[in-house]
Amino acid sequence: MGITSRMVPTEDASARKREIEEKLKQEQETLSFIRENMEKSDQLTKGMVSILSSFESRLMQLENSIIPVHKQTENLQRLQENVDKTLSCMDHVISYYHVAKDTDRIIREGPTGRLDEYLACIAKIQKAVEYFQDNNPDSPELNTVKARFEKGKELLEAEFRSLLTRYSKPVPPILILDAITVDEELEVQEDVVLEHLPEAVLQDIICIAGWLVEYGRNQDFMNVYFQIRSNQLDRSIKGLKDHFRKNSASSGILYSPAVPTKRKDTPTKKAPKRPGTIRKAQNLLKQYSQHGLDGKKGGSNLTPLEGYDHDLRVKHPSDALTEKHGAAAGKDDVLDIEIDSYIHCITAFVKLAQSEYVLLAEIIPEHHQKKTFDSLIQEALDNLMLEGDNIVSAARRAIMRHDYSAVLTIFPILRHLKMNKSEFDTTLQGTAASTKNKLPTLITSMETIGAKALEEFADSIKNDPDKEYNMPKDGTVHELTSNAILFLQQLLDFHETAGAMLASQETSSSASSYTSEFNKRLLSSYICKVLGNLQLNLLSKSKVYEDSALSAIFLHNNYNYILKSLEKSELIQLVTVTQKKAESSYRELIEQQIQMYQRSWLKVTEHLTDRNMPVFQPGTKLKDKERQVIKDKFKGFNDGLEELCKIQKGWAIPDKEQRDFIRQAQRRVVSDAYRAFLQRCANISFTKNPEKYHKYRPEEVEEMIEKLFDTSA
Repeated sequence: MGITSRMVPTEDASARKREIEEKLKQEQETLSFIRENMEKSDQLTKGMVSILSSFESRLMQLENSIIPVHKQTENLQRLQENVDKTLSCMDHVISYYHVAKDTDRIIREGPTGRLDEYLACIAKIQKAVEYFQDNNPDSPELNTVKARFEKGKELLEAEFRSLLTRYSKPVPPILILDAITVDEELEVQEDVVLEHLPEAVLQDIICIAGWLVEYGRNQDFMNVYFQIRSNQLDRSIKGLKDHFRKNSASSGILYSPAVPTKRKDTPTKKAPKRPGTIRKAQNLLKQYSQHGLDGKKGGSNLTPLEGYDHDLRVKHPSDALTEKHGAAAGKDDVLDIEIDSYIHCITAFVKLAQSEYVLLAEIIPEHHQKKTFDSLIQEALDNLMLEGDNIVSAARRAIMRHDYSAVLTIFPILRHLKMNKSEFDTTLQGTAASTKNKLPTLITSMETIGAKALEEFADSIKNDPDKEYNMPKDGTVHELTSNAILFLQQLLDFHETAGAMLASQETSSSASSYTSEFNKRLLSSYICKVLGNLQLNLLSKSKVYEDSALSAIFLHNNYNYILKSLEKSELIQLVTVTQKKAESSYRELIEQQIQMYQRSWLKVTEHLTDRNMPVFQPGTKLKDKERQVIKDKFKGFNDGLEELCKIQKGWAIPDKEQRDFIRQAQRRVVSDAYRAFLQRCANISFTKNPEKYHKYRPEEVEEMIEKLFDTSA
């Protein structure tokens, strides 16, 4: 056991030793391998170092050889560039010396048809001028190119003038009318564009203008522009005026065809017409002023109230008057056309001026636009204002002749001017104060002369003389009445304008605001003043008649005519603004005159009363004196009836309703009295020839009264 246990550890140690020896041997082999590799690596490193050292040496040699060559090449390139630049500069400089020659032909031939090429040449010349000024100001070439530049600029200015002159044409009248006429049938109005210049021409003009401003340092072309365009604007308006004269004279209606590209077979647009009674009023009022105030003609020959031929017809025939005044009517037709023409020309001026400003804004520099526009519109505006002043002057002269129809000429013009004043002011915004004030000055002049005419007309109504030969023989409506009413009806058509006219002459603080209500009250007061003057004058005129009954018929007819005229128009509404009871007052006046007329029959019916009638008993024989009383009563009644019927049959009551009322009332009064008288005398034997005294049956008396106021009976 013991031997065995000692042997075991000895074997383990030997095995361990052998294992360590083997590992040591392996490690020695590995170390030997590493050492060999290290030696090889050192050899390779030495070889690489040797190669790199050799490469570095060679690079240094190459660098030492290349750098001088590179520097020489770089110097040569720089020299080449300098030579090229020098040659280029020489060519550039030399080109300035040849600019005058190179551009001579193009400049000489002008810019027409080749504006771009021409402007390019001008640019070359301009650069040459700048070069010589900077580098050689004493050279003769500078003077040459300067002269060439000025020549080129002159030709550009000439081309600007030529293009404007050649292509600026007056706007055709029908195109203007299309632009200013409102077609009520169209829901959306077509905006008619007024093209003053062809687009290509316009672009050339804009280009030239831009060059002249930027390079030409010249503003003379703006004067050229406004002179040419001003002339065309004025010619456009004059052309419209001539169009009115040619087309309106024959037809009385001015048509405005559609623009040429949309022209229809038949014209559909027409100029707005003035109120239909204006022309009639002018004719009648002129006749009144010429024949009513100077005492050369009498009688009432006017029919101013619509529908009067049926109900309120003035009975004097007007054929002779129409024939005598045919020439005057023709003259007034011409005046009508002139007024319509002027109104349309005012509107056309605004429209054309607006389109001119749009055109001008594309051509003229912004800071010169207002001044140029101001100059451009002066001629046309001055002509319009001069024409307006002439209208005012003509009205003033006419008023001095007591021709108050002149104010009717002013009404439509003044209303149109005031309606368009805001647009007028907007169009002239930015112009000189003197230009802006022209229209307000004209409006003020028209308001002043219009107010004067209104006041003098009222005075003429009051002061119209009482002339026996100027009174209607049949007691119908006086010419003064019909003219006064007709005049007032025109004020109704222009009530706002007339009210403003009167307000313009007010100096009180209440008039400072010129409100619509204030103007309305002024006009109402004026109308009441005219009616009051008319009433006083009619009352005075009625005294010319020797027969008080005819005087009453005369006043009745005139008062009734006034009332019916007021009621048939809106004048009554204006009158009642300041006189609430005007209508009832006229009815009272009419009733008073009817009662006054009925008194004329008292001398007939007084014979039918019981006054002086003998008292007798049936069957009692009358005395001669008593019989004579009854005979005288019959004779007085018969003679009075015949006399009154004969006289009053020639009198006139144009209003059928009033005529029938007065007849019936008088027939009833006379017939009842006559029947009662006959009944009292029925059983009285006062004569052997009763038919001699009892000439008329009651029915015959009624028939005779029914024929009163009827010249055809």
